[in-house]
Amino acid sequence: MTINLSGAHSVAFRLERGILMRAMVFHGPGEKSWDEVPDPEIQHATDAIVRVDAVTICGTDLHILKGDVPEVTRGRVLGHEAVGTVVEVGSGVARVNVGDRVLISCISSCGSCRFCREGRYGQCLGGGGWILGHLIDGTQAEFVRVPFADNSTHPVPPGLTDEQMLMMADILPTSYEVGVLNGQVQPGDVVVIVGAGPIGLAAAMTARLYSPSHIVVVDVAANRLEAALKVGADIVLNSATDDVLDKVRELTDGLGADVAMEAVGLPETFELAVQVTRPGGHVANIGVHGAPATLHLEDIWIRDLTITTGLVDTFSTPRLTKLVSSGQLDPAAIVTHRFTMSEFDQAYDEFSRAGETGALKVVVVAERSGPVAHPHRPRWSTAV
Repeated sequence: MTINLSGAHSVAFRLERGILMRAMVFHGPGEKSWDEVPDPEIQHATDAIVRVDAVTICGTDLHILKGDVPEVTRGRVLGHEAVGTVVEVGSGVARVNVGDRVLISCISSCGSCRFCREGRYGQCLGGGGWILGHLIDGTQAEFVRVPFADNSTHPVPPGLTDEQMLMMADILPTSYEVGVLNGQVQPGDVVVIVGAGPIGLAAAMTARLYSPSHIVVVDVAANRLEAALKVGADIVLNSATDDVLDKVRELTDGLGADVAMEAVGLPETFELAVQVTRPGGHVANIGVHGAPATLHLEDIWIRDLTITTGLVDTFSTPRLTKLVSSGQLDPAAIVTHRFTMSEFDQAYDEFSRAGETGALKVVVVAERSGPVAHPHRPRWSTAV
């Protein structure tokens, strides 16, 4: 049977009960597997079920596997970023239709609580925020339930690839909002980004939009520093061999950077970001920290520093999408490795050994022979 996914909202697609899908399941620190699990079902009127077409692995997923995020319980499906096709919607969904090609945001938004009304969706009080792959099952699966579908998905514009759009689920808005905007990058600034992983590279790419005089990227991996030069860095420094503090002071008449961004999540990289920042400058922490970092107030209280932290809100996703559509940004340049879902374990292995493999962002795509069908058996029934 052929299913046409271009139908209107009134055409509902129901998952056939009892059918299993595959998903990447967390079984405790250091343990995950590509398991058969029950298909997701509509639980609330504002839910949608999305068939995952392309998904990626985030550094946060590695933090979960290290045990750094204890809220993630055993049995949770991992993942919070995906591009896919809507196959079922709840009765309360008004703007998302079956057949729509959508980006699933890493942040879900109820749309009506105090923080959502302020555009601070990451702090949603109504059941949203960072929940996918964290508090509810996530996107590293063949299908995913997306709560608050009207507010938590974005249409994929014609002409954009899955890879381009997938980078707008998390890394581009995170680097832009938590790094560039929180750091208040201005024209002519010297910007130092500590860490040249995917977030650090996206920070270099989006900082370039504000015409800083120099973007300096710091890392210990030669391949990542090379990538940084390709996406917007003017100068790269290897912290294993270069005296980063001296080099930045040479560049800034001894003052230090106007803006420093921490994009690793380690105590020593946070402390380095603070050290390289000039008096009156901004330190924007983007990295996810799994251990305490020391804030040397005895040294910095007199320097008038502004230090910010933050969880991405994804309010900038539409803006960034326009910039990609117009050719001013190409986040797909950060993608280095591609896999199919049957290779998910290999994708995790390559991504987790980025120092050896050179992996930046990996993209995992679905394997299927038709627009909707399960590769081995029919999945869908329809009701009008």
